[in-house]
Amino acid sequence: MSAAALDTPFWTPDPPFFGGSLAGDADLLAAFTAAGEDQLGVLPAKPDRGPAQQRFADGVFAACRAARRAFLARHAEAVYDELTDGRTRLVRLPDLVSAAAERFPGLTPGREQMAAEAALVQADKEGREIDQGIFCSAVLHSPTAGRHLIDAMLAPTPRARQLLGAFRAADRIELDTVLVERRGHAAHVTFRNAHTLNAEDNRLIADLETAVDLVLLDDRIRVGVLRGDEVNHPRYAGRRVFSAGINLKDLRNGDISFVEFLLGRELGYLNKIYRGLLTAPEHTAWADRTVQKPWVGAVDSFAIGGGMQLLLVLDRVIAEEGAYFSLPAAEEGIVPGLGNLRLGRLTGARVARQVILGGRRIDAGDPDARLVCDEVVAAGDMADAVERAVAELGAPAVAANRRMLALTEEPLDSYRTYLAEFALVQAGRSYSDDVLAKVERRWQQSQSRRG
Repeated sequence: MSAAALDTPFWTPDPPFFGGSLAGDADLLAAFTAAGEDQLGVLPAKPDRGPAQQRFADGVFAACRAARRAFLARHAEAVYDELTDGRTRLVRLPDLVSAAAERFPGLTPGREQMAAEAALVQADKEGREIDQGIFCSAVLHSPTAGRHLIDAMLAPTPRARQLLGAFRAADRIELDTVLVERRGHAAHVTFRNAHTLNAEDNRLIADLETAVDLVLLDDRIRVGVLRGDEVNHPRYAGRRVFSAGINLKDLRNGDISFVEFLLGRELGYLNKIYRGLLTAPEHTAWADRTVQKPWVGAVDSFAIGGGMQLLLVLDRVIAEEGAYFSLPAAEEGIVPGLGNLRLGRLTGARVARQVILGGRRIDAGDPDARLVCDEVVAAGDMADAVERAVAELGAPAVAANRRMLALTEEPLDSYRTYLAEFALVQAGRSYSDDVLAKVERRWQQSQSRRG
């Protein structure tokens, strides 16, 4: 072990001063973070460290993160321009973060570092996704770079473009966790993550973005419908469930990606539902750049966490009698996506605080349920209610008016600046001691029930 690690409780190098060119300051950052990695390299793996060793590691990470933030405060836009050829290319978020690591060593974690993290449970990781959060936050804070990144994430995915022909030919496509079917002028998107009560994981988020792209790309479709399939959980066997929110087991096991899930879902399929699919980025008028369609949500059983967040961007929400809605993220220790930005404009500030900060559950029979859903029906009447909603929302002027509503309700820069803060806060919360303790405790409880 180095003398510094043995003899001092903290790593105390002189921080770099960034006041020069992009290239020169990038070299300073690379040298500084490399020195930090050298210090970390002589320590045991995180699970094997003693308290003093972990405090030392925390100090190294803090110093390197402060350097990254200082570098990005000066050069974020120049870095983004370098990675996108002067904003002439739309680069999706995962590719952007990877490219930053290659072009600017030490700015974001490299492939080998992320591969090493991926093999560990959340509590045993170094938390290198926090460094990704610092980078994403800086990009989103920039009006020019942030808007361009939002555009990049609104464009159709290559996977959807590849599958579009097959979907149009068969009017149906089965992904790993999602089924998409065209019925007349409506597309029905069914969540099929049955073994987890349709909880969100990396795979479901990717499949949902593909499904949303297909619905928006197919010009025969005028309305999208979202509904959960039947599940095989003993308590709900044979019943449909909308969504159980984030898969906490996957979070505990280190299988929830910050870039592709926690931030990617907000910039990806949720924003495409709300703002439309970017099909003509060269046009200046938003109405000419995007394809928008109205969306219906059919809530069976419950919409928890991310499931409730999804409802906040839909145009019609129908719930079955006995269903409920909740956002338990504060109880879990994380931030409920854009729920903090969007829930209050539907429910008012007081109810939003009760739900987000106090964990209040809203039952479909509660008078306040009408603030988050449009109609409550008997379980056997759900299909008919959905068909009525599809007929009402299929009128030609609906898409144009929902676009104008979105511009009024949530200006693009309000969304962008919220996401910039969210990227930083959520990355940190995902590795906080209280969150790690909670997900571990829940996992242990589930294991004991199985035993």
